[in-house]
Amino acid sequence: MEDKKSCAFRTSIGGQALIEGILMRGVDKQSIVIRSEDGLVTKVEPLSLYKDRHPWAGWPFVRGVINFVDSMARGMKALTYSAQFLPEEEQEEPSKLDLWIEEKVGSEKAEKVIIGIAMVMGFALAIGLFVFLPTLLVGLIPGLRTGHDGLRTLLEGVVKIAILLGYMYGVSQMKDIKRLFSYHGAEHKTIFCYEHRKPLTVENVREESRFHPRCGTSFILVVAIISIFVFILVNAFLGVDNVFLRMLLKIALLPVVVAVTYELNRWLGRHDDLPFARVLSWPGKQLQHITTKEPDDGMIEVAITALKLVIPDQAGADAL
Repeated sequence: MEDKKSCAFRTSIGGQALIEGILMRGVDKQSIVIRSEDGLVTKVEPLSLYKDRHPWAGWPFVRGVINFVDSMARGMKALTYSAQFLPEEEQEEPSKLDLWIEEKVGSEKAEKVIIGIAMVMGFALAIGLFVFLPTLLVGLIPGLRTGHDGLRTLLEGVVKIAILLGYMYGVSQMKDIKRLFSYHGAEHKTIFCYEHRKPLTVENVREESRFHPRCGTSFILVVAIISIFVFILVNAFLGVDNVFLRMLLKIALLPVVVAVTYELNRWLGRHDDLPFARVLSWPGKQLQHITTKEPDDGMIEVAITALKLVIPDQAGADAL
């Protein structure tokens, strides 16, 4: 059931589910907690943010793109780290590409290179599935090439969202992903418990909702929705009909869409008690029925440990 209680405050702390663990990102540090065969493994790292060196990177509508890329990189690194604690028989052997990269650049730099390649490949897959494919499919419909730009863009958006939902549902049926999504649910419940200013116990966390307005997977859905309106607005002036030019324009507009969505996501996180905000956050929370699952007590313990490690010493310093 969706949480209806008003939060005592709203934290900027956010997290990510890992393989048998959770990453929590605070104001000035992040924690990784993994449940291994030998018990809980904890790792705390200081956060060196780009905006600390370049203040302009923290400006509204600029910070969204930078934080998105930074979160992806840190998330991929944390996932790679968590995979090291799988039982030996479940760990995958390094691929020939991994071994070749390690040989060429050394073991210290290899991880960064591999993560960079994984990010590029992931981004290329996302572009292919959610930009190229919808645009190409709708472009094949007779009579929509010219004079129906609004309808054409709307149909492209509908196909994009359908592909996204289908993809999410498909991966959610995999055994390992179900456990990942349960850790995702534990992360949300624990943050809600903290925002309600209740003691961080398994019993208190278990009672909380797993549907949080600042969810990363909700962010992806909102990006898809916002992109429809941004492209309709921009293309009303440009009038691009060619399928491949439309694809290129959508890629060029992605930073704008991410920036707008990031600011909207922050606003929803601060004002989820307002009726209008609840309406805007509703689609993302519905997606969380797929991307979060109810956690067991062990997963909740991991989330509690991870969150406690990044709570700032000064109360309220992490307010959103």
